[in-house]
Amino acid sequence: MAIDIFGKALLDFQNGNYTSDITTYSSLEEKDTMPLPYLFRNFKEMPILEQKALQLCKGKVLDIGCGAGSHSLYLQEKGLIVTALDHSQGAIEVCKKRGITNSILSDFYDFKNGKFDTLLLLMNGIGIVGKLENLNMFFAHLKSLLNPKGQILLDSSDIIYMFDEDEDGGYWIPDNTNYYGEVNFTMMHKGEKSIAFDWLYIDYNTLQRAAMANNFTCELIKEGAHFDFLAKLSLK
Repeated sequence: MAIDIFGKALLDFQNGNYTSDITTYSSLEEKDTMPLPYLFRNFKEMPILEQKALQLCKGKVLDIGCGAGSHSLYLQEKGLIVTALDHSQGAIEVCKKRGITNSILSDFYDFKNGKFDTLLLLMNGIGIVGKLENLNMFFAHLKSLLNPKGQILLDSSDIIYMFDEDEDGGYWIPDNTNYYGEVNFTMMHKGEKSIAFDWLYIDYNTLQRAAMANNFTCELIKEGAHFDFLAKLSLK
């Protein structure tokens, strides 16, 4: 069984055993750090795109890939009916310890309980798609969870900036790449290493085309300071 690196790190922080952050390694030959305190941030500490998304939430909300539950906690405190969903056992334990009423341990595609007015995917939540070829399956499952007049709120980043730019304004992208936003990650924390997993960063135009092909409208709500954006999708 795969080691729940993410969940174990969240539990460490929640239980007062915080000594180190999560280290990530990607197929872009990037080493980065995921600071654990940031995953427990309050509303005022959140980026403007996340704040805007939370302000737009309505009705019954499904927080997909809830992590430590910071978004769910804020919505719950505002009086919304929110369900925090994550496939990490440690993350769900943390959500319960933080007082989130409805916290469910499940893979996204296995979750089929109920209909929601808002499906929330923040911190590049659409990353769980992994690869562009999985978008149709992803949208089909979103439809099964969405009320007819419901909305999907998600943020992502166009990571084209990570590639070298040529003199003509184009970018040097490796020939073995199907789509430059498809990234493979590994996590490490306190000497333990996760299995590698696929993660998708999607640019807005590609998202909009895929959404329209799956009978969704797609609206650009707000752009961030560094190639990131917040979008709202609704059923046509």
